[in-house]
Amino acid sequence: MELQLDPLFQTITLVVLVVILIADLLIILKRPHIPAPKESTLWVVFYVTLALIFAGVLWIVAGGEVAGQFVAGWLTEYSLSIDNLFVFVLIMGQFAVPRRYQQEVLMVGIIIALVLRGAFILVGATIIENFSPIFYLFGLFLIYTAIRQAFPGDDDGDAQKENLIVRTLRRVLPMSDSYDGKKVITRVGGKKLFTPMIIVFVAIGVTDLLFAIDSIPAIFGITQSPFIVFTANLFALMGLRQLYFLLGDLLDRLKYLHFGIAFILAFIGVKLILHAMHVNELPFINGGEPIEWAPEISTWVSLAVILVSMAVATIASLVAARREPSAQGAQDAAAEVADEKGTPSTVRHPEHD
Repeated sequence: MELQLDPLFQTITLVVLVVILIADLLIILKRPHIPAPKESTLWVVFYVTLALIFAGVLWIVAGGEVAGQFVAGWLTEYSLSIDNLFVFVLIMGQFAVPRRYQQEVLMVGIIIALVLRGAFILVGATIIENFSPIFYLFGLFLIYTAIRQAFPGDDDGDAQKENLIVRTLRRVLPMSDSYDGKKVITRVGGKKLFTPMIIVFVAIGVTDLLFAIDSIPAIFGITQSPFIVFTANLFALMGLRQLYFLLGDLLDRLKYLHFGIAFILAFIGVKLILHAMHVNELPFINGGEPIEWAPEISTWVSLAVILVSMAVATIASLVAARREPSAQGAQDAAAEVADEKGTPSTVRHPEHD
């Protein structure tokens, strides 16, 4: 379905949303601190409310179908962003980033994600417009990604690739062994050296690239409007920093969340393949004619599947977490106290782990 939205409305919307996102990121520079749970909760509620208000505006301006596509796309990107937070937590721990500097790292990560997703959206929209069979490839890719998400035992290869990048940077760049606040370059003995912060930024960038590759085909399975795709991604990135601090240890309890995300990706993958069949142009499939019996899954069915999948995965995770004793409580508390004091100052070298 081609969405016809007023170009002026699209331009004003994008400018306003980018300004809001930039203002959110500049708060870090103006008042760097570790947000309290109450503060993080209020910010997350604010951005969620803002997204729902925008959906209401779309409903008034363009109708329920467009608003539904935005909500479904936003929820899909938001769930994938939460999954992204798991990896951010691992990166922060792997490189022992002091908690008081994690906001700056997240800010850089969000900027990188925004740039990468914007580029992927432009490329994806161009390919879709000129090559409709790409939906077959997108669908198969999402089903493959869903299998990897549900059974992450094969992710060691990705970790090794990331460590290869890290090891290469350590060999190529003159590197200090400890952080110097949030600086990327420091001076040791009169010599300029990169701090481990540059490695953290690279690791975050690689992660954002991988998630952009996964998430953009997923949302194009819900809407083919670049405007809806980009605004859904913007709203998913808004408040991501506060969500990171709000969830905190809760991320460890969401043990079944990856199953919910995997189901969503598989569902959208199947939806894309059915759509590709419905508008088929490949000569070796049905003689190049559309396959009429292939159903088109509606936006509202997609929205219901996304909501139910995330709700079931979250509730199941929290129920399972309640039944399991928190064995790491004391260890986590000790680590947090040490982190607040700024220790340890030396970063672990992943290649020596």
